[in-house]
Amino acid sequence: MASFRRSTAYEIACSSFTLHIKSEFYPDENKLLFSSNLTEHTLLLMSEKKLNVGVVLMNLGGPTSEDNIKTFLYNLFRDEDIIRLGGGFWQDKLAKLISTIRAKKIVENYQEINYCTKGCTGSKYCFNRQNKVVSTCCSPINGLTESQRRGLEKYFKSEMPEHNFKVYTAMRYWLPFTDQIMNEIREGGMDHVVLLPLYPQFSWTTSGSSFREWENEKIEQRAWKKNVDWNEYIVKDYYLNEDFLHAMNERIDEALDRFEPEERDKVHLVFTAHGTPLIEVESGDPYTRQINETVEAIMKLRGRDKQYWLGFQSRVGPQKWTQPNTEDLVFRLIRYGIKHIVMVPVAFVTDHIETSMELDVELREDIEEEGLHIERLEVMPGINDHPLFIKALADEVRKIMKNVLEPGSSDAHVSQNGAAAEENQAKPMIAS
Repeated sequence: MASFRRSTAYEIACSSFTLHIKSEFYPDENKLLFSSNLTEHTLLLMSEKKLNVGVVLMNLGGPTSEDNIKTFLYNLFRDEDIIRLGGGFWQDKLAKLISTIRAKKIVENYQEINYCTKGCTGSKYCFNRQNKVVSTCCSPINGLTESQRRGLEKYFKSEMPEHNFKVYTAMRYWLPFTDQIMNEIREGGMDHVVLLPLYPQFSWTTSGSSFREWENEKIEQRAWKKNVDWNEYIVKDYYLNEDFLHAMNERIDEALDRFEPEERDKVHLVFTAHGTPLIEVESGDPYTRQINETVEAIMKLRGRDKQYWLGFQSRVGPQKWTQPNTEDLVFRLIRYGIKHIVMVPVAFVTDHIETSMELDVELREDIEEEGLHIERLEVMPGINDHPLFIKALADEVRKIMKNVLEPGSSDAHVSQNGAAAEENQAKPMIAS
């Protein structure tokens, strides 16, 4: 992400001390090194008062009505982390063209998976909620992310009442946008802000894009003399978090329970994740490697009780993408005589068009159109607001803020010389 500076020094005025921080970010290694004068005495001073902590859940977002499908798609394809045209005139032109063409094709898909049939389930920023409109075309990701937000905030209030936690949602391509959430955080007087993507695995095209948007908005708000100098922390990934893995396995078990007892020994698990262009993999994006590690970790916890496979879905355009393609993989398995399959979305933590439509509707139709026969295909429900997933999110926040939330603990300290966070651990970036 070009907006991340390799070496930056900060000086933050606090009520009883001045905090000096130097951070160095290494995109090629996905590491953040930092050093500061944040002593244990300072941490104890901070812990004496109730901390105001804002946790920002970052997600893709989705249209909430037919009217904004085109705008949602335009924002998506205008993102230079998605289509590498460097922004500017041609990026804008292409985004307008693609969004105009695709909007007409997918409106029926969103109508079929409409999540708000009895009223708005999304955030307070949703136009449907504000206008008390019942949508006929709302993506499930909106209401489900709001459920995750509420669940996490409730968890903090129950488990960590000694501090004031407020959970926000910043969507990348539809409401609520980053600038709205940043304004709300400032107005709420948050002293600490944790950026927590709803993407367990890190990719520059998902979490990275949200981080870049956040950084760009901070630059803009500083230009308008708005205060955004809170203490900030980034959770980069958490795909090996044990509670996340256990939540995944419980959802897999729920899908397996739909099969008759005599069928279960025949079931194969097909893990599926959003694919990426090979150019991203070759440039060092860790996402594909982390997807493979996630699958292996899940199956290790299961004792490798089922045959399992991994495919990548949602490819678009002429570029070469990660293989095998999920649809092609399922066709091949059926031709091999495998007739009982559970589809396991391994990179999506909320049901949305790529699970509810692509897997649960279109894949079934494609199998039939291909002239193939399958006895039973089930799609694992998303982990959504599964209690163990909510706990996993809370644990990631607690872990990355341990030196502030638990300054007296034996391992709660900030290195005076700088230290890299361990691999597969959350990565902090304070007051960037």
